[in-house]
Amino acid sequence: MEKAQIGTVRDFNRVVTLRTGAVDGSYLGRGRPLGQARLIFEIGQGGSDLRALRERLKLDSGYMSRLLRALERQGLVAVEDDGDDRRRRRVRLTTKGEAEWAAYDGLSDDLARSWLSPLSDTQRHRLLAAMDEVRNLLAAASVEISQVAADSEDALACVAAYVAELAVTFEEGFDPANGNPTPETEALTPPNGSFLLARLDGQAIGCGALRTMEPGTGEIKRMWVAPQARGLGVARRLLSALEDKARELGMARVRLDTNRALTRAQEMYRKAGYRDIGRFNDNPYADFWFEKDLGG
Repeated sequence: MEKAQIGTVRDFNRVVTLRTGAVDGSYLGRGRPLGQARLIFEIGQGGSDLRALRERLKLDSGYMSRLLRALERQGLVAVEDDGDDRRRRRVRLTTKGEAEWAAYDGLSDDLARSWLSPLSDTQRHRLLAAMDEVRNLLAAASVEISQVAADSEDALACVAAYVAELAVTFEEGFDPANGNPTPETEALTPPNGSFLLARLDGQAIGCGALRTMEPGTGEIKRMWVAPQARGLGVARRLLSALEDKARELGMARVRLDTNRALTRAQEMYRKAGYRDIGRFNDNPYADFWFEKDLGG
């Protein structure tokens, strides 16, 4: 990475923080810094689970506690036990807090208008398009991929979403128990295999699994990315991470199969260096079979 590239990012950050008022001790003139204002807005009118809120904002528990205590002293929030799960806690806005939320909402609209109104229509469209691009690329850079237990809550939720989507995508429907079921947890745990999860702002948005087929050969399964996260390059990163896991486990090659309806997946595999091979399993939903030599 070049020093000039890092300099460009820092210049961009400087302009944005100044233009948004992030360095102002009274954000949008409401008498509190940006951190407290952001927390009010993220809690929202419906309240929020504390752990999910902390993960979404990427705040450590100590800083989150200090922000909440400050807002509690101002009479803006209330922290309560979750009625469905006493191990969890929720935070909600008080009546006074909801009034502050509404004030910030209106002032944020005014700030956005102040950015757009001096520009011509052409400049406005350019700025909005650039903002969309920056938002998407920053989201892509924020995706984290990690190995998890295949029977963890997030892993099971992703596989369930994957199965539900294929059931309506495949012409013949999809039954995961028919021909190519998800391997048992042990088969997806090192040294036999791996299960990877992609997260964005603490939320699981994708998964992929690897199992040993035979000595030196692995099979990639259950590749899925949530619809709202597509276009961020998550699938390609998951595929690359699974290949790295395969190398770590001493595999010289990996194989996978896919259905004819998944045209984008086929294109991705071929671009990633996978070659078409003959049928290697009895999966009734497979129309294409691929293999990649991992080299080295």
